[in-house]
Formats: sequence, structure tokens, C-alpha cells
Amino acid sequence: MNQRAWDRATLPEGAEKAHAVREMFDAIAPRYDLVNRIMTFRLDVRWRRASVSALGLPAGSTVIDLAAGTGDLCIDLRRAGLLPIAFDFSFGMLAADRSASPRAQADILRLPIADHRVDGATCGFALRNLRDLPTFFAELARVVRPGGRIALLDVGVPHNRFVRWGNNIYFGRIVPKIGALLSDGAAYRYLPKSVAYLPPHTELLQLLRDAGFADASHRQLSGGLTQLLVGTRD
Repeated sequence: MNQRAWDRATLPEGAEKAHAVREMFDAIAPRYDLVNRIMTFRLDVRWRRASVSALGLPAGSTVIDLAAGTGDLCIDLRRAGLLPIAFDFSFGMLAADRSASPRAQADILRLPIADHRVDGATCGFALRNLRDLPTFFAELARVVRPGGRIALLDVGVPHNRFVRWGNNIYFGRIVPKIGALLSDGAAYRYLPKSVAYLPPHTELLQLLRDAGFADASHRQLSGGLTQLLVGTRD
């Protein structure tokens, strides 16, 4: 069994995972932004702006931000002239929202949106926290209009072995200590392990193409510390 599979075997699945994720994000919501800025050296700001830019949508487009957290992506979407609507599973995160965007608590695997009603969708650092990626991608295809765009951001596995080695040490050992000092230790011990939930990017791309985003593409950001998946609804 490879390391990714071994790590995955120690993590919760299904309904247990959904419950654990919601409780975790409720707990870390009050200091979530602070910890993010510190542990990413503010690179998270650059990554979100790259996601918004990759959408390539005209001003006035309606974009749903899924697993929106405290609203960072919504703020960047609005700055780009777009109209964001936030959805999150965690009430604690929505309560800490700073964007003042329209928002609702919802399971993003079952969105309260009619078919083909939005121009685009974003999702920042949440793919690994979902219990069923194929269902999520199918839901994106259902609610995004033909010609609409998606931009999905998450942690990555750097291709360069030296960058990967350094990232493993930092993300696996240092980030949990930062989280324990400033927020919730258990949550920030889980987050590095949760990378094991993510399939390889080639599999993610195939899942997106199968769902209805035939031109889905992948690129690494900051040497592969994060990855960005972009696609157009057929």
C-alpha cells in the first residue's frame, strides 16, 4: 500500500467525514483568516486572485463561491466586477464572513439552485474535504450554464522532489504547530493529512471532463504548493 493510500485509510469517510469537517470549520472560523495569512506567508491572497482571473468572466456575471468560508474569494470576485453568492456547510464560517455577500448554509453536493442558473463557480481549498468528488463535479455541471466557467483551488503535490520534500516538512510539521498556537491543534493536524483525500490531478481532470467540462485544465501555482483546475461548461 502506498503512503497516500495508507494515510487515506486513517481518515474518516462518508457521513462521518462530513460531520467532522463541519465541526472542525465551526471551531476554527474565528481565527481562520489570521492562521491562513501566517502559514502561507500571504501567498493565499495571490492564489485566490489567480483563480478569479482564470475564470475570465465579464463584469456582472453571477458566480457562486462554494465552501466560501469567511468570504475571501467573494471579496476578490466583487473586486473583479463579478456578483458573488456564498455557500458553506459551516455556519461558523458564514457567521465570520467579511465580504457582506449574499450567503447561505448548504451542502454543496446538493445546491439549492435551479439548473444552469449561474455564470461561474469557484471553490477554494475544499475539494479534499468533500465526501464525493464526482457528485460535486456533477452538481457544478448542473448549476453552471453552458459556456460558464469554474475555477477550483486546492493544495497541491509539487512535482519537483526538493520542493515536495520541503513542503512535506513545513505542511506536516510546522503548520500543525502554528495552528495549535493560534487556533485549534486537532484541526491543523488534520489538514495536512487531508491531502491524501485528493486523487492525482490527471484523475481530477478526467472526473471534470466526464461531468461536462471537456476543456478542463490544470496548473501548479507557486511551484506546486497549490493547484488550480479550470474548465468551461459544455
